[in-house]
Amino acid sequence: MSGRRLLVVGAHSADFVWRASGVIAKNSAAGGTSVVVALSYGERGESGELWKEEGQTEEKVKAVRHKEAESAAAAVGAELVAFDLGDYPLRVGPDAVDRLAGLMRDFAPHVVLTHPDKDPFNPDHPVAYAAAAQARLLTSGAGVESGFRTAPPTELLVFEPHQPELCGFVPSVFVDITPVMDRKSEAMSAMAAQSYLREYYTERAGHRGNHARKVTGNKAIRQAEAFQRLVPNVVEAL
Repeated sequence: MSGRRLLVVGAHSADFVWRASGVIAKNSAAGGTSVVVALSYGERGESGELWKEEGQTEEKVKAVRHKEAESAAAAVGAELVAFDLGDYPLRVGPDAVDRLAGLMRDFAPHVVLTHPDKDPFNPDHPVAYAAAAQARLLTSGAGVESGFRTAPPTELLVFEPHQPELCGFVPSVFVDITPVMDRKSEAMSAMAAQSYLREYYTERAGHRGNHARKVTGNKAIRQAEAFQRLVPNVVEAL
């Protein structure tokens, strides 16, 4: 695999779309490879529009959500891996953590993106963070020589939650997604079960674009996505 390898771990099948699909699209455009893990489909707590249909069932909702997420992932050049662990509550047991760690060892991502470690309004997002963080540490051998297969340590960042101030999210990285905003818009349009979020995250991209312009002075930036780096990055010089 050539280029940068990006792994995005979301609690629900649409989380990557709202918060990181622009970065995924840029990685694809640059020749990188992206894998999106959906720990659940969000079939119970994130699919309100689908439950308005008469005779709806969880299995039907899962099927729709899988198709939506696959379309969204394709729009930004990513591969979708669905764990189907159930949501509200999302429970990630030892087997699922082992599966995620195995995926990390095989894929050897340069960057892992996931949720912040707290969210006062969503019980599943912190669970996804804990699973991704634990799998990442197991994958890298937790910093010691280990008797199991490892992969090089990754960068670790969290993407912007819906209520950043209440989740302790302080952005430390802005990524200009202006050239691929059309890809993000296509991915968001694929998530029909949560169509009410499209306007919010379109506006959010504009807000973060404004912030990125202030930081850089680059007036060409119109949209951006925000991330918080949890592990320091190492550079040759400042």
